[in-house]
Amino acid sequence: MTDAYVPPKVWVWDKPNGGQFASTNRPIAGATHEAVLPVGKHPFQLYSQGTPNGQKVTIMFEELLALGHRGAEYDAWLIRIGKGEQFGSGFVAVNPNSKIPALMDHSGATPVRIFESGAMLLYLAEKFGEFLPTDGSRAECLSWLFWQMGSAPYLGGGFGHFYAYAPTKIEYAIDRFAMETKRQLDVLDRRLGETAYLAGADYTIADMAVWPWYGNLAKGNSYNAGEFLSVHEYKNVIRWADTIAARPAVQRGRIVNRTAGEPSQQLHERHDASDFELRTADKTG
Repeated sequence: MTDAYVPPKVWVWDKPNGGQFASTNRPIAGATHEAVLPVGKHPFQLYSQGTPNGQKVTIMFEELLALGHRGAEYDAWLIRIGKGEQFGSGFVAVNPNSKIPALMDHSGATPVRIFESGAMLLYLAEKFGEFLPTDGSRAECLSWLFWQMGSAPYLGGGFGHFYAYAPTKIEYAIDRFAMETKRQLDVLDRRLGETAYLAGADYTIADMAVWPWYGNLAKGNSYNAGEFLSVHEYKNVIRWADTIAARPAVQRGRIVNRTAGEPSQQLHERHDASDFELRTADKTG
């Protein structure tokens, strides 16, 4: 048994931390290299990867397009975070936090940058007047949107990291974050036992924010942890997750910029609606 770790008086980054993402972890911000971002033909330029945070925004775009909002056409460019492309100078200029997704709106006289996925959902909902209630349920919608932004790091960077990606399995860390993840699932399950969707009777940006994280977990698409966390116990979450997964716009949005899983479930870049029909194993590669 090794000796217990004793934190130094002052932490210094003097050794690699190991793990799948060690090559992109560092304690400073800013660009590491020069890289110009591509710009396509559509009003919106999205720079992302198909992680849960990336899926939120591509689902929103596909839902808006499904409603006939042609002004919501977008180019989705792949940013490979495992290769550190989020630290290129062009990306950092759009998102100084160097996290996907990053979005530029070129529809007006002056381009607008938006970073943080929750901010993008809110920005697009207000711009197009969709998926954000205007009645009393607006506050409920925003509450669940911000609940997701505050809660998901415990699922992703907490449970997901220590369960699936850390170089060594640490019982305390896995137990701590598994407990919190199950508590969050219980929070959702209780709410979804009362209403069809998180804000009430209607599907909103709150559901678009929460589903890629907790819906994918409920459907067994995250960390292969369904059995470990007994997700089958959360019947209301599973009902909600299945309902949203059946939406055609969600089926399209969740594969945009995706680089993992079956080739048929990956569309590395999206520049036109026809890209979904044209994708093949060769195209995604």
